[in-house]
Parts: sequence; structure tokens; C-alpha cells
Amino acid sequence: MAGPAAFPARLPPWIRIRPPQGPQYSEVRELLEGLHLETVCREARCPNLPECWSAGTATLMLLGTDCTRRCGFCAVTTRWPRGVVDRTEPERVATAVERWGLRYVVLTQVCRDDLPDGGASILSETVDRIHRAVPSTKVELLAGDLGGSESALRVVLGHPPEVFAHNIETVRSLSPRVRDPRAGYDRSLQVLSRARSVGGSRLVTKTSIMLGLGEAEQDLETTLRDLRSAGVDLVTFGQYLAPGPKHTPVVRYLPPGEFSRWKERALDLGFAGVEAGPLVRSSYHAEELFDRAASGRT
Repeated sequence: MAGPAAFPARLPPWIRIRPPQGPQYSEVRELLEGLHLETVCREARCPNLPECWSAGTATLMLLGTDCTRRCGFCAVTTRWPRGVVDRTEPERVATAVERWGLRYVVLTQVCRDDLPDGGASILSETVDRIHRAVPSTKVELLAGDLGGSESALRVVLGHPPEVFAHNIETVRSLSPRVRDPRAGYDRSLQVLSRARSVGGSRLVTKTSIMLGLGEAEQDLETTLRDLRSAGVDLVTFGQYLAPGPKHTPVVRYLPPGEFSRWKERALDLGFAGVEAGPLVRSSYHAEELFDRAASGRT
């Protein structure tokens, strides 16, 4: 296994981030700022922000910008919010989606271990308000593990999104080093499996895996099989990029051909849709992935 790359590392030639362009980028920014909404695009320093905002899409982040966990791969600020919740957020998000005219919206959240339900009630209300405001809009919710609470998960799925996503992030052997101690590989599998059970056959489930952390191929194969056993429909693979020198270092930059190979392997194992590439993130081409899963059920 190769050793960690120094930071800042020179990025390989196949990783190039495009500058923002076009009027939609400014429109998205102005809409978000006008309604005081946050995005994971900015908070997590997503490399696809210019591409997605220029195309008129963004991933909205719920429950504030302070996360109660400290994962080694994540740039989001860690702080204990002491139970503070903005109850106007669901309405403002629904207003943004309606004004935006979105056919498909992706929501995510910071982890809120300071809340008894992990923020489940806010997530559920936001999805419900979007569906009420714009019934034709499909919602993808990228949720945390909600503290492993099945009752909190049932609250979220009381007003179900079209896609329930929860990221397993990495293989079992690397999870303790990469993720906050309160998270875990088996808990993530349990969340995904329960979502499939509670949500029923109409709910599409999804997860994402970062590559380049030092994962062995056999471990990655096992992870894909575990996810299929949990009933996961969609999976994305992306290159891990360390946000800063204090974060978990990159072990290896995978060339595009390896991402293509893992995409084919995941499809062979029965996933309904797969996105894989150096700059792919969990919400990348989300609507297209959903359409692949939905078309396989008609």
C-alpha cells in the first residue's frame, strides 16, 4: 500500500475543476443568499460546485452549518449547537425549490447528536413542504445515521423522499480511522437496510464510497456485496480529496480507468445505477441516477 501523499499534493492531470460560468451560477447564488440557505457544495468544498451551480442545481444543507461530529475527511465545521434549530428552514427551502423551478432537488444534513431525534422532524417536514409546494418535484434526502434510531428513521420516512441516501463512505477496515467514532460501517448498513424495509419497494436507496483512502480491492468488493444485501439501489464512487492538511491524507489518486472498472463491477452485482469518476460526489447527476432506478421498476 502506498504511503499518504503530502499536502498540498499536486493533483494528477485528470482532476481539473472548472471555473463557474453562465448566468445560472449567479442566479443560484443570489437565490440561496436571499433566502439565507446553506449548501453542502460550499460547506464541504465540493469540487463540482462550479459545474452544478452553472447548470442551475445545488445540494441544500439542513439543520444549520455546524456538525456535532468530526470525520477526518470532512470540511464542515464541528460544533455543539446545544439544540438550536431554525424552525423556519423547511418553509424557506420549499420556497427556494418552488422559485428555482426544480424537477429534482437534493437535500442533506449536518449530524445533530444534540437533538433527541437527530433532526428527523425537520427533515421530514422539509420533504413534506416541498412536495406540498411543488408536487411534481422529486426529492433526494442524504441523511445521517440519526444516532442509529429506528424511530427517528421512521419519522423521516413518514413523509418519504423519492430517494433516501446515506453514505457508507469507505470500507469496514478504514471506517474507524476515517469517520467519527459515533459513526460506523455496520450502523450505516443497518440504516440503509432499515430504510429499505420501512420505505418499501417504491423507495430508492443510495450510498456513496470515497476511493483513494488506502482501501484494498477485496474490501471494496465486500462492501459492494454488503450494500446489495442491504437492498441498496444506487451507488456512487469518487476520488477522496483532502480538504486541508489536518484532514485524513490521500493515499492514492485513482486513474479514470479504475473508476470505470468499479462502475462495471457494481452494475454486474445488480445495482440499478452507478456513477463513478474522480470528481463524482454523492449528489452528482442525481436525477439521472434516479431515473435509471425508476425505469427498472416499471
